[in-house]
Amino acid sequence: MNDYATIHQPVLLERCVELVAPALDHDGAVAVDCTLGLAGHTIAFLKASPRARLIGIDRDAEALAMATERVRSEGLADRFTPVHAAFDAFSQVLDDVGVKRVDAVFMDLGLSSLQIDETERGFSYSHDAPLDMRMDVSQPLTAERVLAEYDEPALTRIFRTYGEERYARQIARRIVQRRDREPLRTSAQLSALVDEVIPQAHRPAGNPAKRVFQALRIEVNGELDKLASTLPQAANRLAVGGRLVVESYHSLEDKTVKTFMAQGLVADVPPGLPVIPPDAQPFFRDLTRGAVKADEGEIAHNPRSASVRLRGVELTRPIPQRWRRTFASAAEPRYYEGGR
Repeated sequence: MNDYATIHQPVLLERCVELVAPALDHDGAVAVDCTLGLAGHTIAFLKASPRARLIGIDRDAEALAMATERVRSEGLADRFTPVHAAFDAFSQVLDDVGVKRVDAVFMDLGLSSLQIDETERGFSYSHDAPLDMRMDVSQPLTAERVLAEYDEPALTRIFRTYGEERYARQIARRIVQRRDREPLRTSAQLSALVDEVIPQAHRPAGNPAKRVFQALRIEVNGELDKLASTLPQAANRLAVGGRLVVESYHSLEDKTVKTFMAQGLVADVPPGLPVIPPDAQPFFRDLTRGAVKADEGEIAHNPRSASVRLRGVELTRPIPQRWRRTFASAAEPRYYEGGR
Protein backbone atom coordinates (compact mmCIF):
# COMPACT_ATOMS: atom_id res chain seq x y z
CA MET A 1 0.00 0.00 0.00
CA ASN A 2 1.26 3.51 -0.74
CA ASP A 3 2.51 5.50 2.24
CA TYR A 4 0.67 8.70 1.36
CA ALA A 5 1.85 10.49 4.49
CA THR A 6 5.40 10.50 3.15
CA ILE A 7 4.51 12.00 -0.23
CA HIS A 8 1.57 14.24 0.58
CA GLN A 9 1.43 16.97 3.21
CA PRO A 10 -1.65 19.19 2.81
CA VAL A 11 -0.89 22.87 3.33
CA LEU A 12 -2.63 24.74 6.19
CA LEU A 13 -4.83 21.70 6.72
CA GLU A 14 -6.34 22.63 10.10
CA ARG A 15 -7.09 26.19 9.00
CA CYS A 16 -8.74 24.96 5.80
CA VAL A 17 -10.96 22.59 7.80
CA GLU A 18 -11.90 25.45 10.14
CA LEU A 19 -13.00 27.51 7.16
CA VAL A 20 -14.84 24.79 5.22
CA ALA A 21 -16.49 22.60 7.88
CA PRO A 22 -19.00 25.12 9.32
CA ALA A 23 -20.77 25.28 5.94
CA LEU A 24 -21.15 21.48 5.91
CA ASP A 25 -22.79 21.00 9.31
CA HIS A 26 -26.23 19.99 8.06
CA ASP A 27 -27.92 17.06 6.39
CA GLY A 28 -27.46 16.91 2.65
CA ALA A 29 -24.44 19.24 2.61
CA VAL A 30 -22.28 19.05 -0.52
CA ALA A 31 -18.67 20.17 -0.92
CA VAL A 32 -16.49 20.31 -4.01
CA ASP A 33 -12.73 19.89 -3.89
CA CYS A 34 -11.69 21.29 -7.26
CA THR A 35 -8.07 20.16 -6.90
CA LEU A 36 -8.31 16.71 -5.37
CA GLY A 37 -4.64 15.76 -5.62
CA LEU A 38 -4.00 12.89 -3.21
CA ALA A 39 -7.13 13.76 -1.18
CA GLY A 40 -5.45 15.08 1.94
CA HIS A 41 -7.83 18.02 2.30
CA THR A 42 -10.81 15.98 1.09
CA ILE A 43 -10.37 13.29 3.74
CA ALA A 44 -10.05 15.93 6.45
CA PHE A 45 -13.24 17.67 5.27
CA LEU A 46 -15.21 14.41 5.22
CA LYS A 47 -14.02 13.37 8.67
CA ALA A 48 -14.86 16.79 10.12
CA SER A 49 -18.29 16.85 8.43
CA PRO A 50 -19.98 13.44 8.82
CA ARG A 51 -23.27 14.67 7.29
CA ALA A 52 -21.64 15.95 4.10
CA ARG A 53 -20.68 14.36 0.83
CA LEU A 54 -17.92 15.60 -1.43
CA ILE A 55 -17.25 15.76 -5.17
CA GLY A 56 -13.54 15.55 -5.94
CA ILE A 57 -12.28 16.91 -9.28
CA ASP A 58 -8.84 16.33 -10.76
CA ARG A 59 -7.52 16.47 -14.32
CA ASP A 60 -4.66 14.10 -13.47
CA ALA A 61 -6.01 10.57 -13.94
CA GLU A 62 -3.19 8.99 -11.94
CA ALA A 63 -3.78 11.28 -8.97
CA LEU A 64 -7.54 10.71 -9.20
CA ALA A 65 -7.12 6.95 -9.02
CA MET A 66 -4.73 7.16 -6.06
CA ALA A 67 -7.00 9.62 -4.23
CA THR A 68 -10.04 7.43 -4.79
CA GLU A 69 -8.22 4.43 -3.34
CA ARG A 70 -7.07 6.50 -0.38
CA VAL A 71 -10.60 7.73 0.36
CA ARG A 72 -11.86 4.14 0.14
CA SER A 73 -9.18 2.94 2.56
CA GLU A 74 -10.37 5.57 5.06
CA GLY A 75 -13.93 4.18 4.89
CA LEU A 76 -15.32 7.34 3.29
CA ALA A 77 -16.12 6.13 -0.22
CA ASP A 78 -19.90 6.21 0.29
CA ARG A 79 -19.77 10.01 0.64
CA PHE A 80 -17.27 10.67 -2.14
CA THR A 81 -17.70 11.13 -5.90
CA PRO A 82 -14.48 11.32 -7.98
CA VAL A 83 -14.59 13.13 -11.32
CA HIS A 84 -11.88 13.25 -13.99
CA ALA A 85 -12.02 16.80 -15.33
CA ALA A 86 -10.29 20.15 -15.28
CA PHE A 87 -11.80 22.39 -12.63
CA ASP A 88 -13.01 24.94 -15.16
CA ALA A 89 -15.62 22.31 -16.12
CA PHE A 90 -17.13 23.01 -12.67
CA SER A 91 -20.72 23.71 -13.72
CA GLN A 92 -20.78 20.81 -16.16
CA VAL A 93 -19.47 18.46 -13.47
CA LEU A 94 -22.28 19.50 -11.11
CA ASP A 95 -24.88 19.11 -13.85
CA ASP A 96 -23.55 15.65 -14.68
CA VAL A 97 -23.87 14.45 -11.07
CA GLY A 98 -27.25 16.12 -10.57
CA VAL A 99 -26.24 18.81 -8.07
CA LYS A 100 -27.67 22.31 -8.35
CA ARG A 101 -26.20 24.04 -5.28
CA VAL A 102 -23.16 23.33 -3.12
CA ASP A 103 -22.22 24.43 0.38
CA ALA A 104 -18.44 24.64 0.07
CA VAL A 105 -15.92 24.94 -2.75
CA PHE A 106 -12.23 24.40 -2.06
CA MET A 107 -9.24 24.96 -4.33
CA ASP A 108 -5.58 24.24 -3.60
CA LEU A 109 -3.76 25.72 -6.58
CA GLY A 110 -0.32 24.31 -5.85
CA LEU A 111 1.20 21.37 -7.65
CA SER A 112 0.32 18.11 -5.99
CA SER A 113 3.06 16.18 -4.23
CA LEU A 114 2.63 13.46 -6.84
CA GLN A 115 3.38 15.84 -9.70
CA ILE A 116 6.42 17.31 -7.96
CA ASP A 117 7.87 14.04 -6.76
CA GLU A 118 7.42 12.07 -9.99
CA THR A 119 10.50 13.40 -11.74
CA GLU A 120 9.49 12.08 -15.17
CA ARG A 121 6.67 14.63 -15.29
CA GLY A 122 9.24 17.42 -15.77
CA PHE A 123 7.70 19.92 -13.34
CA SER A 124 10.84 20.38 -11.28
CA TYR A 125 14.12 21.99 -12.28
CA SER A 126 15.83 19.96 -9.55
CA HIS A 127 15.81 16.75 -11.63
CA ASP A 128 16.63 16.09 -15.26
CA ALA A 129 13.47 14.92 -17.03
CA PRO A 130 11.55 15.41 -20.29
CA LEU A 131 9.95 18.85 -20.57
CA ASP A 132 6.36 17.70 -20.22
CA MET A 133 4.64 19.63 -17.37
CA ARG A 134 1.12 18.45 -18.26
CA MET A 135 -1.27 17.94 -15.37
CA ASP A 136 -3.50 16.04 -17.77
CA VAL A 137 -1.24 13.82 -19.87
CA SER A 138 -3.97 13.33 -22.48
CA GLN A 139 -3.68 16.94 -23.68
CA PRO A 140 -1.36 17.57 -26.65
CA LEU A 141 0.54 20.67 -25.53
CA THR A 142 3.75 20.09 -23.56
CA ALA A 143 6.49 22.42 -22.36
CA GLU A 144 8.75 20.97 -25.07
CA ARG A 145 6.24 22.00 -27.73
CA VAL A 146 5.96 25.51 -26.31
CA LEU A 147 9.73 25.93 -26.45
CA ALA A 148 9.92 24.47 -29.95
CA GLU A 149 6.97 26.24 -31.59
CA TYR A 150 6.28 29.62 -29.94
CA ASP A 151 8.01 32.63 -31.46
CA GLU A 152 10.20 35.02 -29.51
CA PRO A 153 7.46 37.57 -28.63
CA ALA A 154 5.15 34.80 -27.36
CA LEU A 155 7.88 33.25 -25.22
CA THR A 156 8.80 36.69 -23.88
CA ARG A 157 5.18 37.34 -22.92
CA ILE A 158 4.89 34.01 -21.12
CA PHE A 159 8.10 34.42 -19.12
CA ARG A 160 7.39 38.05 -18.27
CA THR A 161 3.68 37.69 -17.44
CA TYR A 162 3.52 34.27 -15.81
CA GLY A 163 7.04 34.09 -14.37
CA GLU A 164 7.61 37.80 -13.69
CA GLU A 165 11.06 37.16 -15.12
CA ARG A 166 13.24 40.24 -15.53
CA TYR A 167 15.26 38.66 -18.33
CA ALA A 168 12.28 37.27 -20.24
CA ARG A 169 13.26 38.75 -23.61
CA GLN A 170 16.87 37.62 -23.37
CA ILE A 171 15.88 34.08 -22.40
CA ALA A 172 13.31 33.88 -25.20
CA ARG A 173 15.86 35.10 -27.72
CA ARG A 174 18.42 32.52 -26.60
CA ILE A 175 15.84 29.72 -26.87
CA VAL A 176 14.93 30.70 -30.43
CA GLN A 177 18.58 30.98 -31.43
CA ARG A 178 19.49 27.58 -30.03
CA ARG A 179 16.50 25.38 -30.77
CA ASP A 180 17.22 24.82 -34.49
CA ARG A 181 20.59 23.24 -33.77
CA GLU A 182 19.76 21.82 -30.34
CA PRO A 183 16.09 21.12 -29.53
CA LEU A 184 15.24 21.71 -25.87
CA ARG A 185 13.86 18.43 -24.60
CA THR A 186 14.92 18.14 -20.95
CA SER A 187 14.74 20.21 -17.79
CA ALA A 188 18.54 20.11 -17.47
CA GLN A 189 18.94 21.69 -20.92
CA LEU A 190 16.52 24.49 -20.07
CA SER A 191 18.08 25.11 -16.67
CA ALA A 192 21.53 25.35 -18.23
CA LEU A 193 20.31 27.80 -20.88
CA VAL A 194 18.70 30.09 -18.28
CA ASP A 195 21.84 29.85 -16.18
CA GLU A 196 23.85 31.17 -19.12
CA VAL A 197 21.55 34.15 -19.67
CA ILE A 198 20.86 35.58 -16.21
CA PRO A 199 23.81 37.57 -14.81
CA GLN A 200 25.18 36.35 -11.49
CA ALA A 201 24.62 39.76 -9.89
CA HIS A 202 20.88 39.79 -10.67
CA ARG A 203 19.78 36.30 -9.66
CA PRO A 204 16.94 35.66 -7.23
CA ALA A 205 17.41 33.26 -4.35
CA GLY A 206 17.37 29.63 -5.41
CA ASN A 207 17.59 28.21 -8.90
CA PRO A 208 17.63 31.00 -11.53
CA ALA A 209 15.35 28.93 -13.78
CA LYS A 210 12.47 28.67 -11.29
CA ARG A 211 10.50 31.57 -12.79
CA VAL A 212 10.81 30.15 -16.30
CA PHE A 213 9.61 26.73 -15.14
CA GLN A 214 6.65 28.35 -13.35
CA ALA A 215 5.73 30.32 -16.47
CA LEU A 216 5.87 27.24 -18.71
CA ARG A 217 3.73 25.21 -16.31
CA ILE A 218 1.08 27.94 -16.22
CA GLU A 219 1.05 28.21 -20.01
CA VAL A 220 0.95 24.47 -20.67
CA ASN A 221 -1.96 23.93 -18.30
CA GLY A 222 -3.80 27.22 -18.86
CA GLU A 223 -3.86 27.68 -15.09
CA LEU A 224 -4.72 31.37 -14.75
CA ASP A 225 -7.42 31.27 -17.43
CA LYS A 226 -8.95 28.20 -15.82
CA LEU A 227 -8.87 29.86 -12.40
CA ALA A 228 -10.50 33.05 -13.71
CA SER A 229 -13.21 30.94 -15.35
CA THR A 230 -13.83 28.67 -12.35
CA LEU A 231 -14.24 31.24 -9.58
CA PRO A 232 -17.46 32.76 -11.02
CA GLN A 233 -18.87 29.29 -11.72
CA ALA A 234 -18.28 28.35 -8.09
CA ALA A 235 -19.90 31.53 -6.79
CA ASN A 236 -22.97 31.06 -8.98
CA ARG A 237 -23.50 27.54 -7.61
CA LEU A 238 -22.97 28.36 -3.91
CA ALA A 239 -25.95 28.14 -1.58
CA VAL A 240 -26.49 31.01 0.83
CA GLY A 241 -24.17 30.32 3.75
CA GLY A 242 -21.82 28.46 1.42
CA ARG A 243 -18.09 29.09 1.46
CA LEU A 244 -15.41 29.52 -1.18
CA VAL A 245 -11.89 28.81 0.10
CA VAL A 246 -8.77 29.06 -2.07
CA GLU A 247 -5.05 28.44 -1.50
CA SER A 248 -2.74 30.25 -3.95
CA TYR A 249 1.02 29.95 -4.31
CA HIS A 250 2.17 32.84 -6.47
CA SER A 251 1.21 36.46 -6.86
CA LEU A 252 -0.75 36.14 -10.11
CA GLU A 253 -3.00 33.43 -8.67
CA ASP A 254 -3.53 35.35 -5.46
CA LYS A 255 -4.28 38.57 -7.33
CA THR A 256 -6.91 36.74 -9.42
CA VAL A 257 -8.56 35.30 -6.29
CA LYS A 258 -8.38 38.55 -4.34
CA THR A 259 -9.83 40.60 -7.20
CA PHE A 260 -12.69 38.17 -7.71
CA MET A 261 -13.65 37.98 -4.03
CA ALA A 262 -13.44 41.76 -3.67
CA GLN A 263 -16.37 42.16 -6.08
CA GLY A 264 -18.73 40.77 -3.47
CA LEU A 265 -17.16 42.33 -0.39
CA VAL A 266 -18.12 45.94 -1.13
CA ALA A 267 -21.43 47.70 -1.71
CA ASP A 268 -22.39 47.99 -5.36
CA VAL A 269 -23.16 51.72 -5.30
CA PRO A 270 -21.48 54.95 -6.41
CA PRO A 271 -19.07 56.45 -3.84
CA GLY A 272 -20.70 58.72 -1.29
CA LEU A 273 -24.23 57.38 -1.57
CA PRO A 274 -25.74 58.05 1.89
CA VAL A 275 -28.06 55.04 1.96
CA ILE A 276 -27.19 51.65 0.50
CA PRO A 277 -30.22 49.79 -0.92
CA PRO A 278 -30.65 46.20 0.25
CA ASP A 279 -30.04 44.78 -3.22
CA ALA A 280 -26.70 46.63 -3.41
CA GLN A 281 -25.32 45.31 -0.13
CA PRO A 282 -22.21 43.08 -0.22
CA PHE A 283 -22.97 39.41 -0.81
CA PHE A 284 -19.68 37.97 0.44
CA ARG A 285 -18.32 38.01 3.99
CA ASP A 286 -14.55 37.93 4.39
CA LEU A 287 -13.57 34.87 6.43
CA THR A 288 -9.82 35.43 6.53
CA ARG A 289 -9.47 39.23 6.68
CA GLY A 290 -6.98 39.20 3.85
CA ALA A 291 -4.64 36.32 3.13
CA VAL A 292 -3.58 33.73 5.71
CA LYS A 293 0.06 32.67 5.50
CA ALA A 294 1.87 29.68 6.92
CA ASP A 295 3.73 30.30 10.17
CA GLU A 296 7.35 29.34 10.82
CA GLY A 297 6.37 26.01 12.31
CA GLU A 298 4.35 24.93 9.28
CA ILE A 299 7.07 26.08 6.88
CA ALA A 300 9.68 24.10 8.81
CA HIS A 301 7.44 21.02 8.70
CA ASN A 302 6.33 21.52 5.09
CA PRO A 303 8.58 23.84 3.05
CA ARG A 304 6.04 23.87 0.19
CA SER A 305 3.80 26.03 2.37
CA ALA A 306 6.20 28.97 2.36
CA SER A 307 4.46 30.84 -0.46
CA VAL A 308 0.83 29.95 0.33
CA ARG A 309 -1.87 32.61 0.53
CA LEU A 310 -5.21 31.34 1.84
CA ARG A 311 -8.42 33.34 1.30
CA GLY A 312 -12.04 32.53 2.05
CA VAL A 313 -15.46 34.13 1.73
CA GLU A 314 -19.00 33.17 2.75
CA LEU A 315 -22.07 33.89 0.64
CA THR A 316 -24.37 35.89 2.90
CA ARG A 317 -27.29 36.49 0.53
CA PRO A 318 -28.33 35.51 -2.99
CA ILE A 319 -26.04 36.98 -5.61
CA PRO A 320 -27.85 39.79 -7.46
CA GLN A 321 -28.86 38.96 -11.00
CA ARG A 322 -26.52 41.56 -12.46
CA TRP A 323 -23.56 39.87 -10.81
CA ARG A 324 -24.80 36.41 -11.77
CA ARG A 325 -24.85 37.52 -15.41
CA THR A 326 -21.39 39.05 -15.05
CA PHE A 327 -20.05 35.87 -13.46
CA ALA A 328 -21.66 33.72 -16.15
CA SER A 329 -19.96 35.80 -18.82
CA ALA A 330 -16.61 35.55 -17.04
CA ALA A 331 -16.99 31.78 -16.90
CA GLU A 332 -17.12 31.42 -20.70
CA PRO A 333 -14.26 29.27 -22.05
CA ARG A 334 -11.08 31.20 -22.80
CA TYR A 335 -8.64 30.35 -25.54
CA TYR A 336 -4.92 30.77 -25.20
CA GLU A 337 -1.72 29.61 -26.88
CA GLY A 338 -1.86 26.06 -28.14
CA GLY A 339 -5.59 26.00 -28.89
CA ARG A 340 -6.55 24.00 -25.81
